[in-house]
Amino acid sequence: MSNLAGEPPRKTNQPPSSIISSPPSFSSLPFDIVLNVIARVPKRYYPILCCVCKSLRSLVRSPEIQKTRSFLGKDSIYLCFMNRTKHPDTFDWFTLRRTENSTTENVFASIDFPCPYSASTVAVGPEIFVFPGSDSTSPYFWIFDTQSGKVRQGPRLIVKRRTTSVGLVGGKIYVIGGCRSDKIPAEAFDLKTQTWEAAPIPDAIGRFIWICGANVSLDRKVCAISVHGGMVCYDTRDGSCERSELPNDTWWKSGVCVIDNVLYVYFSRFGLMWYDTELLLWRVVYGLDLGKTQYVGMAQYYGMLAFIWEKPRLDCRKDKEICLVSGESKEIWFRMIGLLRSDVGIHESAEPSQLLGILYQLLLQHCLSLSGQNTRDMLILDCK
Repeated sequence: MSNLAGEPPRKTNQPPSSIISSPPSFSSLPFDIVLNVIARVPKRYYPILCCVCKSLRSLVRSPEIQKTRSFLGKDSIYLCFMNRTKHPDTFDWFTLRRTENSTTENVFASIDFPCPYSASTVAVGPEIFVFPGSDSTSPYFWIFDTQSGKVRQGPRLIVKRRTTSVGLVGGKIYVIGGCRSDKIPAEAFDLKTQTWEAAPIPDAIGRFIWICGANVSLDRKVCAISVHGGMVCYDTRDGSCERSELPNDTWWKSGVCVIDNVLYVYFSRFGLMWYDTELLLWRVVYGLDLGKTQYVGMAQYYGMLAFIWEKPRLDCRKDKEICLVSGESKEIWFRMIGLLRSDVGIHESAEPSQLLGILYQLLLQHCLSLSGQNTRDMLILDCK
């Protein structure tokens, strides 16, 4: 029915047809924005993205994604070596960084780390937190700011501890074990308020459970990895603990790390393996052959896995035709490894190896990833 003359048009709840449009799709965004968004998605979700559409499948498999991920997050590595030539043992620290205006060249240099001990360590953003070890029982810990080069003493712990398990979960640093008192077997340090509080009591109580070779944070849990006791994971929400076995092989405490919430451990015979939390078993990373290595270190570095290992140095004399293995010096080698998860497992794409330098009578202890900004992401954790 038409409107009567002079009568204003009838109002309706429908918007004018000129402003009705379909919502913008993800693919309509500029390519660089899409690239940066997808690069920030954990790699464990890439198989799901591949099932969405062909364009996303091509994107997650493209070299552009790997290059974009390389510029995110962890941009430096700190390595701690034990010097056994002195008594008591001392610790020498080195840093690995990209050279300016380069995406492949790295600088390996020693740094001044004025810390009285180096036992349990955890990195948060650009800072390294150092807790007492087996040689000292103390209620204090130290914080090294890698940007300023200064060390400060942290707030006093509730209980004096030694040889603890340490992990970073949800903005809090959890310290477990290392004390004789059963009243507070675990406590947490709130990074925001800078205060300590009692944490849920672990149901796996034992003096030697938390004396471990390495620690990692995985699925809101702090996992203590021991040479003899396998792996025990402490749930920071309720204190429940889960146990799992390790492959019967030699591993190094610095050769343990977590990337995209996946635990990786390098074993002497089996090579690089990852822990499948769904099947509760250890699986080999396909396509990786690093040969025979000695002490190793692993850390996240520019979106990839940085693999660092020691190699005996050959002493070749001019007056002899043979080369002998030097007992005092060793070569430090470095290799970047890309990891991609698929339906059948995790595959690697490794870059060429690089010689970082030559060190004398030093033993690798810690390998830590740090970021230039003050983030609260989980990094590599170790304990003595």
